[in-house]
Amino acid sequence: MTGPTHPTDPEAYAALHADATALLDGWQPTRPAAAAARERTLALLAAGPIAMIREHVPGHVTASALVLDSTGSRVLLCLHGKFGRWVQLGGHCEPVDQTLAGAALREATEESGIAGLRIDPVPIDIDVHPVRCQGGSHHYDVRFAVLAPPAAVEQVSDESEALGWFPPDQLPEPLAGGTAQLVEPALAALRRSPLRPAP
Repeated sequence: MTGPTHPTDPEAYAALHADATALLDGWQPTRPAAAAARERTLALLAAGPIAMIREHVPGHVTASALVLDSTGSRVLLCLHGKFGRWVQLGGHCEPVDQTLAGAALREATEESGIAGLRIDPVPIDIDVHPVRCQGGSHHYDVRFAVLAPPAAVEQVSDESEALGWFPPDQLPEPLAGGTAQLVEPALAALRRSPLRPAP
């Protein structure tokens, strides 16, 4: 979600850029395509903090989250208002974000309306895909697993047509490319460690 103004000074993103670079340097990819996306993202990050802002036409790093319910038996997806597909929550980084995990958690909170979300700060996937930003660009999307509190009630944001909870083996159509591949690593993250608030 974006406010009415968006600072474009790359130096406002210096801390976030440093976090993203360190995080991906040490990350063990969850699948072969994610390994290739990691290398492409690190190459993009070599341009400096400008790689974090949406005005960088060659591409920019974004952060998203697959939100699981408190039992891990359902995932929360949004029907995206701009391209009419069901997708995980997430979006552009902002100067307030100090970490990529923090950016993903902020986006998930804003887009779901759910307070008390917890995140695993280890990414579950990276996906590079074309977008219409700036007349044509790429999102280098770093994805995380997020856990909702018990009895969480979602609220549709301005960016969504709808929100819905779905069993992992019954995802809705039309589904955005790359969303289904997040389920398995998100469930593995939930089994691996207790999810917690972002740093």
